[in-house]
Amino acid sequence: MAISSSKAFIASILLSLILVLHLVAADQMVNTNEGASSPTIDCGAACKARCQLSSRPNLCHRACGTCCARCKCVPPGTSGHLEVCPCYATMTTHHGRRKCP
Repeated sequence: MAISSSKAFIASILLSLILVLHLVAADQMVNTNEGASSPTIDCGAACKARCQLSSRPNLCHRACGTCCARCKCVPPGTSGHLEVCPCYATMTTHHGRRKCP
């Protein structure tokens, strides 16, 4: 009887070790995917490019910076291309006007 209980103990230790290794691997996969899903963007440079032709550059930079910080994207070019960044396109002011330049 002592032999079967020691085999059961060793089997439970091995199963526990396999479970721990599996959980560590799963945690590493989740942490790797988190980094890939939220790319970093240089809002200052993106907004500088977006607002370079604006007639009110300070206002444009301020609004663009807020939108970039919330949406983590800025459409390319100096105007338009809002389909590239839907969050940027749908953000509005309290008066219902588009917030993002």
